[in-house]
Amino acid sequence: MANILIIDDSPTDVRVFTTLLERAGHRVESIGNAEEGIERVRAELPDLVIMDVIMPGMNGFQATRTLTRDPVTAGVPIVMITTKSMETDRVWGLRQGARAFITKPVNEKELLACIHDLLPSAAA
Repeated sequence: MANILIIDDSPTDVRVFTTLLERAGHRVESIGNAEEGIERVRAELPDLVIMDVIMPGMNGFQATRTLTRDPVTAGVPIVMITTKSMETDRVWGLRQGARAFITKPVNEKELLACIHDLLPSAAA
């Protein structure tokens, strides 16, 4: 079981991801914007972060770059999940430090396999 933080401003997406992840045995928290998400990651060091890209204020690319360049949070893997489906978006997300980039709508098996690959000890 992993501690997963979802940083996403969409209550619907948060509910879908939370249900899916809790059903797989993970503990899930969420926060609705990037700035507060960064502070939560620094304070709690979750096992993994699911990061939306399009959010008000700081976007997910900026937040991912901030977290992966901070020595305190650099070891926390980030999975970007977004509606942005262009190859350039995927490449840019990975260049910012995301360990995986998944487009919405999310395939449950793909997301769980991704988490298993990044955190093999957290598999349910």
